[in-house]
Amino acid sequence: MDIRNIEQENFYQVAEIYKQGIETGIATFQNDIPDWESWDKSHLPNCRIAVFEDNEMAGWAALTPVSGRCVYAGVAEVSVYVAAKFRGKKVGEFLLNHLIKESEKAGFWTLQSGIFPDNTGSIKLHEKCGFRRIGYREKIGIKDGIWKDNVIMERRSKVVGV
Repeated sequence: MDIRNIEQENFYQVAEIYKQGIETGIATFQNDIPDWESWDKSHLPNCRIAVFEDNEMAGWAALTPVSGRCVYAGVAEVSVYVAAKFRGKKVGEFLLNHLIKESEKAGFWTLQSGIFPDNTGSIKLHEKCGFRRIGYREKIGIKDGIWKDNVIMERRSKVVGV
C-alpha cells in the first residue's frame, strides 16, 4: 500500500469514500458530501493522508482543529474513513497508525475522536491504536431525526509534550 497526501486532484476519491461512510448511518452526523473548498477549509493543512492500492484510494485520514485557542494548538480531532471494499483488511489500522506518526512529527500531543456508540468497529480500531475512552457526550447531535450520543476517545502522545 502507498501513502499519499490528500490534494484537490484526488479529492473525488475522498468524497466517494466519505459518501460510503455516510451511507452506513454510523460514521458521521453529516448527510452531505462537502466540496473541496469546504473540506480543505475545515481540515488542518498537514496530516491529510490517503492509502492507495495501485491507483485506487482504499481509505483516508485527516485532522481538524478542536479549538482556535492557542493553548489547544497541539490537539486535533481525527477522521478515518475506509472504502467499503477495503473494510476488514486492516486499512484503518494502517492509516490511523500512520496519522499518529505524522501528527507527532507536526507537534500534536493529543488526538481525539467522537464516535457513535454503535460504531463498534471504529471504537475497536481506536483502542487498538492507543486511544482510550474518556467519556461520552449525551445527545450531542441529531442524525436522521434521532438524538445521538458520541463516545469520546483520546490518545496522548508519548513523544510530544512529555
